[in-house]
Amino acid sequence: MGQEEEEAVRGKLEQLKQVLAEVEDLEMATAVLYWDQQTQMPRGGAAARADQVTTLRRLAHEKFTSPEVGELLDALADHERALPYDSDDASILRVTRREYSHATKLPRDLVVEMSRAAAEAYHKWVDARQAKDFGIFVSSLERIVTLSREKAQALGYENEPLDALIDLSEPGFGAAELDRLFAELRETLVPLAKAIGERSDRVSDALFRQRFDVEKQLEMGRAAVRAIGFNLDDRGRQALSVHPFSISFTPDDTRITTRVNEQWLGPSLFGLLHEAGHGTYMQGIPVRYRRTPLHNGASSGLHESQSRLWENYVGRSRAFWRFFLPVAKAFFPGQLGRATVDEVYAAANIVKPSLIRVEADEVTYNLHIMIRFELEREVFAGRLAVADLPAAWNAKFQAYLGITPPDDLVGVLQDIHWTQSFGGSFQSYTIGNVASVALCRRALADHLGMEDEWAKGDFSGLLTWMQDNVHAHGAKYKPNELLLKVTGEELTPRPYLEHIKAKYTEIYRL
Repeated sequence: MGQEEEEAVRGKLEQLKQVLAEVEDLEMATAVLYWDQQTQMPRGGAAARADQVTTLRRLAHEKFTSPEVGELLDALADHERALPYDSDDASILRVTRREYSHATKLPRDLVVEMSRAAAEAYHKWVDARQAKDFGIFVSSLERIVTLSREKAQALGYENEPLDALIDLSEPGFGAAELDRLFAELRETLVPLAKAIGERSDRVSDALFRQRFDVEKQLEMGRAAVRAIGFNLDDRGRQALSVHPFSISFTPDDTRITTRVNEQWLGPSLFGLLHEAGHGTYMQGIPVRYRRTPLHNGASSGLHESQSRLWENYVGRSRAFWRFFLPVAKAFFPGQLGRATVDEVYAAANIVKPSLIRVEADEVTYNLHIMIRFELEREVFAGRLAVADLPAAWNAKFQAYLGITPPDDLVGVLQDIHWTQSFGGSFQSYTIGNVASVALCRRALADHLGMEDEWAKGDFSGLLTWMQDNVHAHGAKYKPNELLLKVTGEELTPRPYLEHIKAKYTEIYRL
């Protein structure tokens, strides 16, 4: 390639990057409005916020799907093939091409309608939760389901509509692959949960089921997330929300939320560790990826691998509590002053069927995901009407967990996800659970003595390993590509099941 050709290629690449930067700016402005809506916006602002978000998403979609972007991608195709696969520029072009293919299949009017429907559905969901009445939300969800079906049809699929939506959050996965994953998990987890249930009197979480002051819980939670390495001082922020979440506008502005139960220590503490796990991922993505499609995680599931790793593998470990119990006692001497590490470790890992997904234990958590996945497939297949979701939800909870929700608030209305889209998101939590163990085991093998460091309050070794091996790549790789690169295997439930079985066999003396 001659000098003039090289300069022309560089010029086109910079032109494309400028368009992508402007698209990212619009999307991040939309994200700021979402954060405000979830944390502090007065209810009266709902209608105007729907207009604002819809406008920004329409502009971002129009700019990204413009003929200019397609022409630039075509012009840079040879350049992309000539570059190393894992180079920044090749990865930007590859990821942009994939996202452009998805986006150009979606009509602008559908994107606008989905944005407006999501903004309005959120407030109906909040109203329904307050009244504990799914009926208030049902028409909004029917609209979301209809639009999600249209989205799947527009994107296209080989086997079933859900495949198209799954591929958006987990590139390379489909419903059939998830069926196999869930089947393998079910084979071990269901009998394990049953065996534990027969010995439920061996573990108590009474230590965590006392009155804990709300502000002190939040202060203690902030101490925990600072300890694991989430920068809450000048690069992060924490707030309260109806449903815990994390969000990042840049690596230097990453925010997390939680909710607090005054009668139970677990939800706020482990919720903050979970969201801070997401936060460390976003804070660890190289700043040079800002305003590009690489400014994200490999997939939703890989994002969940980081949150579940810090919440469960670390936060519920005996090593963590050797360090953190004295900290917790300083905040709550009356409640925890006489507690031992073994008592708190057991309380943190109690297995008890739960109605609420985000409060579920490690053994039964994936059953919550299976329930949602199966209900979504039933709705998409036309075998289940949206209005009948509460009854179907309750029946599956009874069948899988042996408990029935007393009302819609702790049943079908508990998740925020269906206010945004229906289908293709919940499986990421199970992928994250499975991947978290594979990644952590690899880190422990590479950095001997790491758990001894946790017992001393030093989590820098694990965070640095994750930054070097996971965070540093941003969205360069598909989930299985990244797992293969880092652990030597694509997603497999084997390490996860070995870990869960060994851990809970010891705790419950099975």
